[in-house]
Amino acid sequence: MPKTSQSRYLLDVNVLVALIATTHVHHQLVKEWFNASPNLEWSICAFTEAGFVRTATAPRPGQLSMSEATTVLAQLRQHPGYHYVPITADWQTLCSPFFKRLYGTKQVTDAYLLGLALHEGWVLATLDKPILHLAGEHKQHVHLLEAQTATNPTEAQ
Repeated sequence: MPKTSQSRYLLDVNVLVALIATTHVHHQLVKEWFNASPNLEWSICAFTEAGFVRTATAPRPGQLSMSEATTVLAQLRQHPGYHYVPITADWQTLCSPFFKRLYGTKQVTDAYLLGLALHEGWVLATLDKPILHLAGEHKQHVHLLEAQTATNPTEAQ
């Protein structure tokens, strides 16, 4: 991806959940990052949506109903900078750049989302540090949200 003054971010499931759930341990961190740039271009995809709904509606106290979670996703479409990234490539195409570092079932969604970001020229915004290892030589397509990076959405790591 050519270096630009502003990256376009595909949100990882954990970032989307933290952004929406005010009780999430990383809510403030993600909210500050998300709101730091008035021109932030961000996206979600079918995997991100499904992961959010699965997490948000899990049977725990304070969780959302299916209808509430669906409404939240609909409301996100109205937010400035929103994009929806359709997944048009298959597993092999999206994940093959990471096969030599893909070793566990918990990395399947990570590899798929990272592959989609790479394929579409976006940067995956995540709270998941191990994705940096999975990314290998494609680390420029990962933006790890940590305390020191929370206020700078225009520089991908």
